[in-house]
Amino acid sequence: MIAVIQQVSQASVSVAGETVGQIGRGLLVLAAVEKGDSSAQAQRLAQRLLSYRVFPDAEDKMNLSVTDIGGELLLVSQFTLAADTRKGTRPSFTPAAEPETGRRLFDTLVEEIRQQYPKIQTGRFGANMQVSLVNDGPVTFILKAPPQPK
Repeated sequence: MIAVIQQVSQASVSVAGETVGQIGRGLLVLAAVEKGDSSAQAQRLAQRLLSYRVFPDAEDKMNLSVTDIGGELLLVSQFTLAADTRKGTRPSFTPAAEPETGRRLFDTLVEEIRQQYPKIQTGRFGANMQVSLVNDGPVTFILKAPPQPK
């Protein structure tokens, strides 16, 4: 799984003009499921999202996680993150998981977070969504959930 996380002062996602998720200070997470991903990757990514230290402490060092600051998370599925863009002028989506697998693992990610931390909102899987955000910093990172060691 791959995720782009952005520290935001506010973010929202709408579908057909209806706001389906909205947060204040926290993390906007754009997440994609790639072929070969499993629930282990979703669980690992959930742990990383909740504990990744991207918020400033009293000394302005990135030492605090979203849970440390009592922030919120807005998770939005975005299969285009899994695109292969290494050649040509058109992205290839062959690395992305099939929609059924993508939905199942995205839902696993959401549920893993929700079980540990209640301040979570989501977009609508597979919908044409409009995402609005105020990136605070700007602070943006790409996280990948590696396979679990055997």
